Amino acid sequence: MTDHTDVRGGGKERSTAILDVSGLRWASEQNVVTARLGRRPGVLEVEVNPVAQTATVVFDPARTSLAGLRAWVVECGYHCAGQSVPSHICDPMAEPDPPAASAHAGHPVAAPGATVPPERRAPGHGTTGHHAPGRRADVRDAERTGEGVGHPARAGHVMPPERAGHGAGHPGHGATEALPSPHEMMGHGGHAGMSMAAMVADMRNRFLVALLFSIPIVVWSPIGTEVLGLRVPVPFGLRRDVWALLLSLPVVLYSCWIFFDGAVRALRARTLDMMVLVAVAVGAGWLYSVIVTLTGGGEVFYEAATVLAAFVLLGHWFEMRARGGANDAIRALLDLAPPKAVVIRDGEPVEVPTAEVAAGDLLLVRPGAKIPVDGVVEDGESEVDESMVTGESLPVHKQPSATVIGATINRNGTLRVRATRVGADTALAQIVKLVQQAQNSKAPGQKLADRAAFWLVFVALIGGALTFAAWLLLAGAPFGVAVLFAITVVVITCPDALGLATPTAIMVGTGLGAKRGVLFKNAIALETSARVQVVVMDKTGTLTRGEPEVTDVITEGVGEDELLRLVAAVERESEHPLAEAIVRHADARGLAGVRAGRFENVPGHGAVADVAGHRVAVGNRRLLERDGADLGALGAHRDEVAAGGRTAVMVAIDGVTVGVIGVADAPRETSAAAVAALHELGVEVVMLTGDNAATAERIARRLGIDTVIAEVLPGAKAAKVAELQATGRKVAMVGDGVNDAPALAQADLGIAIGAGTDVAIETADVVLMRSDPLDVPTALRIGRGTLRKMRQNLGWAIGYNTVALPIAAGVFEPAFGLVLRPEIAALSMSGSSVIVAVNALALKRLPLPSPAGTPQGEGVHA
Repeated sequence: MTDHTDVRGGGKERSTAILDVSGLRWASEQNVVTARLGRRPGVLEVEVNPVAQTATVVFDPARTSLAGLRAWVVECGYHCAGQSVPSHICDPMAEPDPPAASAHAGHPVAAPGATVPPERRAPGHGTTGHHAPGRRADVRDAERTGEGVGHPARAGHVMPPERAGHGAGHPGHGATEALPSPHEMMGHGGHAGMSMAAMVADMRNRFLVALLFSIPIVVWSPIGTEVLGLRVPVPFGLRRDVWALLLSLPVVLYSCWIFFDGAVRALRARTLDMMVLVAVAVGAGWLYSVIVTLTGGGEVFYEAATVLAAFVLLGHWFEMRARGGANDAIRALLDLAPPKAVVIRDGEPVEVPTAEVAAGDLLLVRPGAKIPVDGVVEDGESEVDESMVTGESLPVHKQPSATVIGATINRNGTLRVRATRVGADTALAQIVKLVQQAQNSKAPGQKLADRAAFWLVFVALIGGALTFAAWLLLAGAPFGVAVLFAITVVVITCPDALGLATPTAIMVGTGLGAKRGVLFKNAIALETSARVQVVVMDKTGTLTRGEPEVTDVITEGVGEDELLRLVAAVERESEHPLAEAIVRHADARGLAGVRAGRFENVPGHGAVADVAGHRVAVGNRRLLERDGADLGALGAHRDEVAAGGRTAVMVAIDGVTVGVIGVADAPRETSAAAVAALHELGVEVVMLTGDNAATAERIARRLGIDTVIAEVLPGAKAAKVAELQATGRKVAMVGDGVNDAPALAQADLGIAIGAGTDVAIETADVVLMRSDPLDVPTALRIGRGTLRKMRQNLGWAIGYNTVALPIAAGVFEPAFGLVLRPEIAALSMSGSSVIVAVNALALKRLPLPSPAGTPQGEGVHA
């Protein structure tokens, strides 16, 4: 999401925070957080992801703060540690856009998130000095104002969220913060989705308790006596219904408590969700049975209520285990950064938590160690493995002045690195935030499904009431039978599968992209990528490397190696890009270097120098004509090279023309494979470039590109994209430069090369971290696979409810005797949710394009 700057004090009128919201057990529970936060002052947009246990909140920092948002989430009954960030390198309670970062322009400021709460710090490390961030959210500020408007805290002030609300001199403030929520007491603490394991364990325990007590309830129920033929005496001489009531108490008071607690929270938020349905179904059957028991006995349904609860808990235990796998990519990213860093202070290496590293610190990175934060090499040389962040498979050589990325691995040499970006400003933290924003964003189909899920709850409650009335009043059925049909309708219509249909697919799709270095900025980009029919690719820097290389060496009267040795000696004295290409080519062939004397640069023509007793001229035709050298037969070769879109460099030795060297921008190694993969998807490939037609055609023929649009001025690229869109096709634009930004914005899908400019990356919808054109078809294939899973899941969820509702209501009972008991309804409803989650996880096996020699589907290990 884009933050829009405002002139008020140089601050921002929109800030985006990705909050930890732990304790969301059901997909429909997102409505509680969305409704409560959405009505708060200063909150502009809320998108909750129950699979990731996070929420993307866009808010006005002039009206509220991160502390206020956190307090409101806690009021909803969920755990919130602040922002969902790598806690060992960022402070979860650091404001996403601290005013200090913009208020002191020109002065170095530690990045937001450069500090952590005191309880996470190593002994002896304070919070003052240059390690303090510009601003940290103070929960007490929000409590004092009542509106959640935070005030700038004292420099370096850090307060753990767990202690918020206990400010000295303010008794009574922050009562909500002081008391742990039920979910915290049940072990649902943590953030960034890391509490999912505890939630799964809690759901398992509740199911086991419900199962343990449901078995004896069934044994002494009519099902046990009449269906199973069991004749077991009731202990202590109690009536069967009294004994069943006693056995049901642990199920209702412990196993089912989450249903009643969640229903109350939903109703307080003035919304409806699955908790309301299950609470109504279980509560109605159980309370009816209790009333019958206390008034002298009769037909009771304790077994229906408890077995129903057991099946619901069983289904959601399996579903949560499946959902946990959908967030593997984010968890892998969060674990990349090392928890410790070695900082050189007073000339001595000192190990400190990574979160305490400040911009400007000098870091010592030994061989085999991970680089803690982004920085610049000041001393040493080494090979650095950047595959886990950028996806670049080969180690990258680093030397003084080279930039390094946090969480990458130093392979062999020792480096001294000056930290430039720390905390939330590091590339890793930004990647995590980008992926989380994409996972939390909602595609149009998902927004429609969420609205449908809300109304389905309403339909279930009304349908249950109508079913009860129809069987009791119109069919003349006994009261107990009418209650059972009503409970079955309420249970089977639970919209959990509908709520999970698209978030799980989007989670897996964006995670799969992150592992391959393909970052989708939002769900709409993911959905749009599935519909792309034309891909327009910029030539320079996208399909090609953006730097010249030698393509031809044509000689006459002298050996090729001798020609290159003499020419390289002249070109080493030049700073022209073509000269650098020739020198690289000579060095790659292992030619011995010689020194050039009396070097003369001829602007616009080339260069002349004395080398090994010869006068060597290297340049264009005009340079040789100036020196009186006749081109001879090489003139035709020169024209042939130029006609092929290559730059022809002429060489004369002692006034005699002896060679032509062709230099051109070379395609990337994977460009041809990328074009072939796009053709396999049925996508037309268009090259859009400002280069001359001959050069563009040469590259296009080599790569198999369908259409070439050459000699286009930078400002006209967007117009060319619009012309392609006018044919009614979905167009994606791939670019890397500032001149590509308007075309990226114009296209239906903008794809930026990760090595490109900040403007291009900011404008695009998808970022390719590896700068590999093969990731373009990868992005489209992931989009298509994700959209296919979304459609399958939505079709299953809608079809299931369409078929199950009339069966549950007993519509077919008179004609076919087809009846569902509440327990079977609960099992089928939970099974539907599990099927949706498992189907989305199958997306992980999606075959993706890969270069020759690499197994399909093999990607970057995030």
